[in-house]
Amino acid sequence: MKKILVSVALVWGIAAIAQDSTKEQSNPLSFSAYAEAYYSYDFNKPADNNRPAFFYSYNRHNEFNINLVFVKESYNTDKIRANIALAAGTYVNANYAAEPGVLKNIYEGNIGAKISKKDNLWIDAGIFASHIGFESAIGKDCGSLTRCILADNTPYFESGVKLTYTTKDSKWLLSALALNGWQRIQRVPGNSLMSWGTQVTFTPSGKVTINYSTFLGTDKPDSARLWRFYHNLYGIFQLNDKIGLTLGFDIGTEQVSKGNSSKNTVFSPVAIVRFIPNNKWAIAVRGEYYSDENGIFIATGTPNGFKTFGASVNFDRNITGNFVWRTEFRTLHSKDAVFVKTNSVTDTNNFVTTSLALKF
Repeated sequence: MKKILVSVALVWGIAAIAQDSTKEQSNPLSFSAYAEAYYSYDFNKPADNNRPAFFYSYNRHNEFNINLVFVKESYNTDKIRANIALAAGTYVNANYAAEPGVLKNIYEGNIGAKISKKDNLWIDAGIFASHIGFESAIGKDCGSLTRCILADNTPYFESGVKLTYTTKDSKWLLSALALNGWQRIQRVPGNSLMSWGTQVTFTPSGKVTINYSTFLGTDKPDSARLWRFYHNLYGIFQLNDKIGLTLGFDIGTEQVSKGNSSKNTVFSPVAIVRFIPNNKWAIAVRGEYYSDENGIFIATGTPNGFKTFGASVNFDRNITGNFVWRTEFRTLHSKDAVFVKTNSVTDTNNFVTTSLALKF
């Protein structure tokens, strides 16, 4: 932990010096940071204070903790761009558990170059945010406080190389990716193959965004290779000055066994309505369903697998432009009894989460 704090302090110090020495001139270097503290209470009262294993954010029960804190330095010119960010928190503990050593604390680390004089065509390599999903690790930027089940069980980050083209009117973004795996920095031992991804984003106006992303690859060693094909589709619509709507639908398949043409399927629809009555308050209501009958991502060992409906409502108070206090009430109801409650199991999980998030 001491090494992490020293690294964070070093990045922070370098960033502050760079900014202070170039206040009055154009500078390709920029500095940003994010911190989010939270408290979550699970009414099933898990004995070890760990919330169900399919939650990878805000996953500690009945304790005050840090979900995510990071410091980031960026470099941007007309032809070169780069980012480095170091992070800590319970989000990092959960999502980077498979990564060795100091890789666990690299939130972002990439470099890119513009490879066309006429067109907005870039190639980037390293560790970067996932091309899948409308929710990110940065809670302040998401419509709901906690992540939907869909988001928590698809990649938050990925590593590899990507080619990105944006049209001159910025309405279309097209991207192709070669990846080290499904939310992997270091590839799975024994896996000799790269994974692949695509992304198409259409933004006809500032009020509409439509995205379709795919993933094709495997997250297993060659000896047990199972091909996974995943589709991610969502739309974000600002209906008027006060109401926004997000609709998402994901569906994925994975081979039942190596060499078998049969496939298991997972799918999830999500809808979020966000109401902003004034510049101080926001309210969001979410409905979701997640079906993973054969345990591609969430294994239960029950007859019907993980088939769960969820609903939540959160209230946000903007204290300042970059500082927000959020509180969310959320309930999950599953077809089978898949949630642990004291010394038994139940088909319901209710919890409340509150957080303070600062971004600058």
